[in-house]
Amino acid sequence: MTKKDYYEILNVTRSSSDEEIKKSYRSIAMQCHPDKNPGNKKAEEKFKEAAEAYEVLSDKQKREIYDNYGHEGLNSTGFRGFNGFDDVFSHFSNIFDDVFGYGNARGQSHSSAVSGSDLRYDLKISFLDAAFGLTTEIELEKLATCRKCRGTGAAPGSSPETCRTCKGRGQVIQSSGFFTISSTCPHCNGHGKFISKPCDHCRGTGKEQISKTVQLKIPAGVETGSRLRLRGEGEAGSMGGHDGDLYVFIHVEEHEFFARSGDDIICRVPISFVNAALGGTIEVPTLQGKEKLKIPRGTQNGKTFRLRGKGITHIRGFGSGDQIIEVFVQIPTALNKRQEELLAEFEKINQTAH
Repeated sequence: MTKKDYYEILNVTRSSSDEEIKKSYRSIAMQCHPDKNPGNKKAEEKFKEAAEAYEVLSDKQKREIYDNYGHEGLNSTGFRGFNGFDDVFSHFSNIFDDVFGYGNARGQSHSSAVSGSDLRYDLKISFLDAAFGLTTEIELEKLATCRKCRGTGAAPGSSPETCRTCKGRGQVIQSSGFFTISSTCPHCNGHGKFISKPCDHCRGTGKEQISKTVQLKIPAGVETGSRLRLRGEGEAGSMGGHDGDLYVFIHVEEHEFFARSGDDIICRVPISFVNAALGGTIEVPTLQGKEKLKIPRGTQNGKTFRLRGKGITHIRGFGSGDQIIEVFVQIPTALNKRQEELLAEFEKINQTAH
Protein backbone atom coordinates (compact mmCIF):
# COMPACT_ATOMS: atom_id res chain seq x y z
CA MET A 1 0.00 0.00 0.00
CA THR A 2 1.44 3.36 -1.06
CA LYS A 3 1.78 5.84 1.77
CA LYS A 4 0.52 9.39 1.43
CA ASP A 5 2.90 12.31 1.21
CA TYR A 6 3.59 13.65 4.72
CA TYR A 7 3.44 17.26 3.55
CA GLU A 8 0.07 16.63 1.95
CA ILE A 9 -1.25 14.99 5.13
CA LEU A 10 -0.39 18.10 7.18
CA ASN A 11 -1.47 20.55 4.46
CA VAL A 12 1.97 22.17 4.31
CA THR A 13 4.70 22.54 1.67
CA ARG A 14 8.32 21.45 1.60
CA SER A 15 9.35 25.05 2.30
CA SER A 16 7.11 25.34 5.39
CA SER A 17 8.84 26.29 8.64
CA ASP A 18 8.91 24.11 11.74
CA GLU A 19 6.40 26.44 13.38
CA GLU A 20 4.01 26.18 10.43
CA ILE A 21 4.24 22.39 10.51
CA LYS A 22 3.61 22.34 14.25
CA LYS A 23 0.61 24.67 13.93
CA SER A 24 -0.95 22.55 11.18
CA TYR A 25 -0.41 19.32 13.07
CA ARG A 26 -1.94 20.80 16.19
CA SER A 27 -5.06 21.81 14.29
CA ILE A 28 -5.51 18.38 12.68
CA ALA A 29 -4.81 16.50 15.91
CA MET A 30 -7.35 18.55 17.81
CA GLN A 31 -10.01 18.01 15.15
CA CYS A 32 -9.41 14.28 14.72
CA HIS A 33 -8.63 13.23 18.28
CA PRO A 34 -10.59 10.00 19.00
CA ASP A 35 -11.99 11.43 22.21
CA LYS A 36 -13.80 14.02 20.10
CA ASN A 37 -14.80 11.50 17.44
CA PRO A 38 -15.85 8.29 19.21
CA GLY A 39 -16.37 5.45 16.75
CA ASN A 40 -15.25 7.53 13.77
CA LYS A 41 -12.69 5.28 12.04
CA LYS A 42 -11.92 7.91 9.40
CA ALA A 43 -10.97 10.46 12.07
CA GLU A 44 -8.86 7.83 13.85
CA GLU A 45 -6.97 7.05 10.67
CA LYS A 46 -6.41 10.73 9.92
CA PHE A 47 -5.17 11.26 13.46
CA LYS A 48 -2.72 8.38 13.06
CA GLU A 49 -1.45 9.72 9.71
CA ALA A 50 -0.97 13.23 11.12
CA ALA A 51 0.97 11.93 14.13
CA GLU A 52 3.24 9.87 11.88
CA ALA A 53 3.78 12.78 9.51
CA TYR A 54 4.64 15.13 12.34
CA GLU A 55 7.03 12.56 13.83
CA VAL A 56 9.03 12.76 10.61
CA LEU A 57 8.71 16.42 9.63
CA SER A 58 9.40 17.76 13.12
CA ASP A 59 12.69 15.83 13.25
CA LYS A 60 15.41 17.62 11.26
CA GLN A 61 17.30 14.43 10.38
CA LYS A 62 14.23 12.40 9.45
CA ARG A 63 12.84 15.26 7.40
CA GLU A 64 16.06 15.56 5.41
CA ILE A 65 16.06 11.82 4.68
CA TYR A 66 12.39 11.96 3.67
CA ASP A 67 12.93 14.98 1.41
CA ASN A 68 15.79 13.22 -0.38
CA TYR A 69 14.69 9.58 -0.43
CA GLY A 70 11.01 9.49 0.51
CA HIS A 71 9.41 6.67 2.50
CA GLU A 72 11.98 4.12 1.32
CA GLY A 73 14.77 6.22 2.77
CA LEU A 74 13.03 6.25 6.16
CA ASN A 75 12.48 2.49 6.00
CA SER A 76 16.22 1.99 5.60
CA THR A 77 16.74 3.76 8.93
CA GLY A 78 14.36 1.41 10.69
CA PHE A 79 11.42 3.82 10.85
CA ARG A 80 8.18 1.98 10.03
CA GLY A 81 5.59 4.45 11.18
CA PHE A 82 3.11 3.38 13.85
CA ASN A 83 1.88 -0.17 14.25
CA GLY A 84 -1.30 0.58 16.16
CA PHE A 85 -3.13 3.14 18.21
CA ASP A 86 -1.27 2.37 21.43
CA ASP A 87 1.86 3.31 19.54
CA VAL A 88 0.19 6.45 18.20
CA PHE A 89 -0.93 7.62 21.61
CA SER A 90 2.42 6.90 23.17
CA HIS A 91 3.99 9.08 20.49
CA PHE A 92 1.26 11.68 20.90
CA SER A 93 2.00 11.89 24.63
CA ASN A 94 5.70 12.39 23.93
CA ILE A 95 5.11 15.48 21.81
CA PHE A 96 1.85 16.68 23.37
CA ASP A 97 3.57 19.10 25.75
CA ASP A 98 5.63 20.68 23.00
CA VAL A 99 2.83 21.04 20.45
CA PHE A 100 -0.04 21.94 22.77
CA GLY A 101 1.89 24.27 25.05
CA TYR A 102 1.96 22.49 28.40
CA GLY A 103 5.48 23.55 29.18
CA ASN A 104 7.12 20.12 28.79
CA ALA A 105 6.11 19.32 32.34
CA ARG A 106 6.90 15.67 31.76
CA GLY A 107 9.43 15.46 28.99
CA GLN A 108 11.86 17.92 30.53
CA SER A 109 11.03 17.70 34.19
CA HIS A 110 14.34 16.05 34.95
CA SER A 111 16.32 18.90 33.40
CA SER A 112 14.17 21.80 34.54
CA ALA A 113 15.95 24.09 36.96
CA VAL A 114 14.46 24.30 40.44
CA SER A 115 15.16 27.43 42.46
CA GLY A 116 16.28 27.07 46.05
CA SER A 117 14.06 27.95 49.00
CA ASP A 118 13.99 31.48 50.36
CA LEU A 119 15.05 32.01 53.97
CA ARG A 120 13.81 34.39 56.68
CA TYR A 121 15.93 35.98 59.39
CA ASP A 122 14.51 38.19 62.15
CA LEU A 123 16.96 40.86 63.34
CA LYS A 124 16.53 43.10 66.37
CA ILE A 125 18.34 46.47 66.30
CA SER A 126 18.40 49.54 68.51
CA PHE A 127 16.41 52.71 67.90
CA LEU A 128 19.58 54.65 67.09
CA ASP A 129 20.84 51.97 64.67
CA ALA A 130 17.50 52.19 62.86
CA ALA A 131 17.84 55.98 62.70
CA PHE A 132 21.42 56.08 61.44
CA GLY A 133 21.83 52.68 59.74
CA LEU A 134 24.60 50.19 60.34
CA THR A 135 26.64 47.41 58.84
CA THR A 136 26.56 44.16 60.74
CA GLU A 137 27.02 40.42 60.31
CA ILE A 138 24.53 37.63 60.81
CA GLU A 139 25.08 33.87 61.09
CA LEU A 140 22.97 31.53 58.94
CA GLU A 141 22.38 27.79 58.86
CA LYS A 142 21.32 26.74 55.37
CA LEU A 143 21.49 24.14 52.63
CA ALA A 144 24.24 24.90 50.13
CA THR A 145 25.52 23.15 47.03
CA CYS A 146 27.63 20.16 48.02
CA ARG A 147 31.29 21.09 47.70
CA LYS A 148 32.39 17.55 46.91
CA CYS A 149 30.03 16.66 44.06
CA ARG A 150 29.21 20.28 43.09
CA GLY A 151 25.51 19.62 43.33
CA THR A 152 25.25 16.59 41.03
CA GLY A 153 24.65 14.17 43.90
CA ALA A 154 26.97 11.68 42.19
CA ALA A 155 30.31 10.54 43.53
CA PRO A 156 33.33 12.31 42.02
CA GLY A 157 34.28 10.64 38.73
CA SER A 158 30.69 9.56 38.04
CA SER A 159 27.55 11.33 36.89
CA PRO A 160 23.78 10.82 37.01
CA GLU A 161 22.54 8.31 34.43
CA THR A 162 19.48 8.56 32.22
CA CYS A 163 16.65 6.51 33.68
CA ARG A 164 16.11 3.36 31.65
CA THR A 165 12.49 3.05 32.74
CA CYS A 166 11.23 6.39 31.45
CA LYS A 167 14.13 7.07 29.06
CA GLY A 168 14.77 10.39 30.73
CA ARG A 169 11.24 11.75 30.48
CA GLY A 170 10.50 11.51 34.19
CA GLN A 171 7.09 10.04 33.40
CA VAL A 172 5.84 6.64 32.31
CA ILE A 173 2.98 6.30 29.84
CA GLN A 174 0.25 3.68 30.09
CA SER A 175 -2.20 3.30 27.22
CA SER A 176 -5.69 1.85 27.33
CA GLY A 177 -7.76 2.06 24.19
CA PHE A 178 -7.88 5.70 23.16
CA PHE A 179 -6.70 6.99 26.53
CA THR A 180 -3.21 7.45 27.90
CA ILE A 181 -2.25 7.93 31.53
CA SER A 182 1.01 9.53 32.47
CA SER A 183 2.47 9.08 35.95
CA THR A 184 5.71 9.85 37.77
CA CYS A 185 8.39 7.32 37.01
CA PRO A 186 8.79 5.09 40.09
CA HIS A 187 12.43 4.42 39.33
CA CYS A 188 13.77 7.99 39.17
CA ASN A 189 10.91 9.75 41.00
CA GLY A 190 10.28 12.02 38.04
CA HIS A 191 13.84 13.32 37.66
CA GLY A 192 14.58 11.45 34.45
CA LYS A 193 17.94 10.43 35.87
CA PHE A 194 19.17 8.28 38.71
CA ILE A 195 22.39 8.14 40.66
CA SER A 196 24.03 4.73 40.84
CA LYS A 197 27.04 5.98 42.82
CA PRO A 198 25.85 8.69 45.24
CA CYS A 199 28.23 11.21 46.74
CA ASP A 200 29.27 10.03 50.21
CA HIS A 201 29.35 13.60 51.52
CA CYS A 202 25.77 14.64 50.70
CA ARG A 203 24.35 11.11 50.26
CA GLY A 204 23.18 11.91 46.75
CA THR A 205 21.15 15.02 47.61
CA GLY A 206 23.60 17.44 46.01
CA LYS A 207 23.33 19.71 49.06
CA GLU A 208 24.96 20.05 52.45
CA GLN A 209 24.13 21.95 55.64
CA ILE A 210 26.53 24.81 56.31
CA SER A 211 26.98 27.81 58.59
CA LYS A 212 27.61 31.07 56.82
CA THR A 213 28.39 34.60 57.94
CA VAL A 214 26.57 37.18 55.84
CA GLN A 215 27.40 40.88 55.91
CA LEU A 216 24.30 43.03 56.08
CA LYS A 217 24.07 46.76 55.37
CA ILE A 218 21.02 48.29 57.01
CA PRO A 219 20.09 51.70 55.61
CA ALA A 220 19.17 54.63 57.81
CA GLY A 221 15.45 55.04 58.35
CA VAL A 222 14.34 51.41 58.67
CA GLU A 223 11.58 50.61 61.14
CA THR A 224 9.88 47.58 62.58
CA GLY A 225 8.44 45.60 59.68
CA SER A 226 11.06 46.77 57.18
CA ARG A 227 12.30 43.88 55.04
CA LEU A 228 15.70 43.58 53.39
CA ARG A 229 16.27 41.14 50.51
CA LEU A 230 19.65 39.57 49.84
CA ARG A 231 19.57 37.82 46.48
CA GLY A 232 21.15 34.39 46.29
CA GLU A 233 21.72 34.07 50.03
CA GLY A 234 18.93 31.54 50.49
CA GLU A 235 19.22 27.79 50.02
CA ALA A 236 20.86 26.19 47.00
CA GLY A 237 18.84 25.44 43.88
CA SER A 238 18.72 22.08 42.12
CA MET A 239 19.57 21.04 38.57
CA GLY A 240 21.11 24.40 37.78
CA GLY A 241 18.39 26.44 39.44
CA HIS A 242 19.12 29.76 41.12
CA ASP A 243 19.76 29.91 44.83
CA GLY A 244 16.91 31.30 46.90
CA ASP A 245 16.94 34.71 48.56
CA LEU A 246 17.36 35.76 52.17
CA TYR A 247 14.74 38.07 53.67
CA VAL A 248 15.77 39.95 56.79
CA PHE A 249 12.88 41.33 58.85
CA ILE A 250 13.74 44.27 61.08
CA HIS A 251 12.50 44.70 64.65
CA VAL A 252 13.43 48.03 66.29
CA GLU A 253 13.77 48.25 70.06
CA GLU A 254 12.00 51.07 71.91
CA HIS A 255 14.01 54.07 73.11
CA GLU A 256 13.82 55.37 76.65
CA PHE A 257 13.39 58.99 75.54
CA PHE A 258 12.37 59.11 71.85
CA ALA A 259 9.29 57.68 70.17
CA ARG A 260 8.71 57.54 66.43
CA SER A 261 5.82 58.54 64.20
CA GLY A 262 6.70 57.94 60.57
CA ASP A 263 9.94 59.82 60.05
CA ASP A 264 9.25 62.25 62.90
CA ILE A 265 10.51 61.61 66.41
CA ILE A 266 8.60 62.69 69.50
CA CYS A 267 9.82 63.45 72.98
CA ARG A 268 8.49 65.04 76.21
CA VAL A 269 10.64 67.61 77.98
CA PRO A 270 9.99 69.08 81.46
CA ILE A 271 10.13 72.84 82.12
CA SER A 272 9.73 74.72 85.37
CA PHE A 273 6.62 76.78 86.00
CA VAL A 274 8.90 79.83 86.07
CA ASN A 275 10.15 79.04 82.53
CA ALA A 276 6.57 78.50 81.46
CA ALA A 277 5.50 81.83 82.87
CA LEU A 278 8.51 84.01 82.09
CA GLY A 279 9.93 82.19 79.09
CA GLY A 280 13.55 81.23 78.60
CA THR A 281 15.85 78.87 76.76
CA ILE A 282 16.33 75.19 77.50
CA GLU A 283 18.54 72.43 76.07
CA VAL A 284 16.79 69.54 74.33
CA PRO A 285 18.37 66.16 73.42
CA THR A 286 18.17 65.30 69.70
CA LEU A 287 19.50 62.41 67.63
CA GLN A 288 22.44 64.61 66.63
CA GLY A 289 23.17 66.05 70.09
CA LYS A 290 21.76 68.81 72.25
CA GLU A 291 19.89 71.74 70.73
CA LYS A 292 18.71 74.98 72.33
CA LEU A 293 14.96 75.59 72.35
CA LYS A 294 13.37 78.96 73.11
CA ILE A 295 10.35 78.80 75.41
CA PRO A 296 7.99 81.79 74.98
CA ARG A 297 6.44 83.58 77.97
CA GLY A 298 3.15 82.05 79.06
CA THR A 299 3.81 78.58 77.58
CA GLN A 300 1.06 76.18 78.61
CA ASN A 301 1.42 72.60 79.74
CA GLY A 302 1.36 70.24 76.70
CA LYS A 303 2.53 72.86 74.22
CA THR A 304 4.46 71.33 71.30
CA PHE A 305 7.45 72.69 69.41
CA ARG A 306 9.05 71.46 66.19
CA LEU A 307 12.72 71.21 65.27
CA ARG A 308 12.87 70.92 61.48
CA GLY A 309 15.04 68.17 59.99
CA LYS A 310 15.97 66.64 63.33
CA GLY A 311 13.99 63.45 62.83
CA ILE A 312 14.65 60.19 60.97
CA THR A 313 16.32 60.14 57.54
CA HIS A 314 13.82 59.40 54.76
CA ILE A 315 14.63 55.85 53.66
CA ARG A 316 13.40 56.45 50.09
CA GLY A 317 14.65 59.93 49.42
CA PHE A 318 16.55 62.94 50.65
CA GLY A 319 15.98 64.87 53.86
CA SER A 320 14.68 63.90 57.26
CA GLY A 321 11.61 64.14 59.42
CA ASP A 322 11.22 66.57 62.31
CA GLN A 323 11.57 66.36 66.06
CA ILE A 324 8.37 67.21 67.90
CA ILE A 325 8.84 68.33 71.49
CA GLU A 326 6.01 68.37 73.98
CA VAL A 327 6.72 70.32 77.14
CA PHE A 328 5.14 69.62 80.47
CA VAL A 329 5.29 71.96 83.44
CA GLN A 330 6.86 70.49 86.55
CA ILE A 331 5.18 71.54 89.80
CA PRO A 332 7.59 71.65 92.74
CA THR A 333 6.63 69.22 95.51
CA ALA A 334 9.01 70.37 98.29
CA LEU A 335 9.05 74.13 98.99
CA ASN A 336 10.99 75.90 101.72
CA LYS A 337 9.38 78.61 103.84
CA ARG A 338 10.66 81.49 101.74
CA GLN A 339 9.37 79.90 98.50
CA GLU A 340 5.98 79.40 100.08
CA GLU A 341 5.88 83.05 101.20
CA LEU A 342 6.74 84.27 97.70
CA LEU A 343 4.11 82.08 96.08
CA ALA A 344 1.50 83.22 98.58
CA GLU A 345 2.41 86.80 97.85
CA PHE A 346 2.20 86.11 94.10
CA GLU A 347 -1.27 84.61 94.50
CA LYS A 348 -2.44 87.60 96.57
CA ILE A 349 -1.19 90.02 93.92
CA ASN A 350 -2.79 87.95 91.18
CA GLN A 351 -6.19 88.03 92.95
CA THR A 352 -5.94 91.79 93.49
CA ALA A 353 -5.13 92.32 89.82
CA HIS A 354 -8.34 90.53 88.85
